[in-house]
Amino acid sequence: MGTVAQAKTLGGIGSIFTLLFIVPTVGWLLAFVGFILMLVAVKYIADSLGDQAIFNNMIISVIAAIAGVVIGGVFILGSALTFVMPSMGAGVPTYTAGNMIGFLLGVIVGLVVVWIAYIASAYFLRKSYNVIADRLGVGMFRTAALLYLIGAITVVILVGFAIIFVAEILQVVAFFSLPEAPPVGPAFTQPSPSTQPSIV
Repeated sequence: MGTVAQAKTLGGIGSIFTLLFIVPTVGWLLAFVGFILMLVAVKYIADSLGDQAIFNNMIISVIAAIAGVVIGGVFILGSALTFVMPSMGAGVPTYTAGNMIGFLLGVIVGLVVVWIAYIASAYFLRKSYNVIADRLGVGMFRTAALLYLIGAITVVILVGFAIIFVAEILQVVAFFSLPEAPPVGPAFTQPSPSTQPSIV
C-alpha cells in the first residue's frame, strides 16, 4: 500500500509532466505519463486514508472525460464522413447547403457532448480533491478543483483554457504541499459519509 509521502512525490512530478503537453513531439507522452502518476498518487492517498471514495470519484472523472471525447468524436467523424462521401462517389465536389448544415450540426453536437462530459469530469475531480483537502489539510486542492470546474464551464468562451492552466499549476503546488503522513486524530481517521461517490 502506498503512503502519502509517496503520493506527494508521484503527484507532484506527475502534475508537472501534465504541464509539458505543449512540448513538441513528446509533450503528449509526458502528459500521459504524468496523468498516470497522478492517478497512482490519488490511489495512494485513498489507501492511506482508508477512503476509497476518493479514488472512485477520480476514476469516474476519468471515465466521464474519455467517454465524452469518444462519443463527441463519433458525432464529428460521422458528420464529416456524411459530408465528404457523396462528393467522393460523384467524382467531383457536390457539396450542398443541406450537407454543410448537417455537417455543422454534427460538429456542434459533438463539441457539446465533449463539453458536458468535461464539466461532469471536473465535478467528480472536485469531489475527490475536496475530500483530500479536508482530510489532509491542504486547501490548495480545493482551490485547484474549483478552478478546474470553472474552467470546464467557461471553456466555450475560451477563457476557460487559461483558468484550467492556472488550476494545473495550483495542482502542482497542492501535491507538493501534502504532509508526509495523514494527520492523527479522530477527525481524520474515519471517512465522512459525504465522501461516498455519487452521480448526482
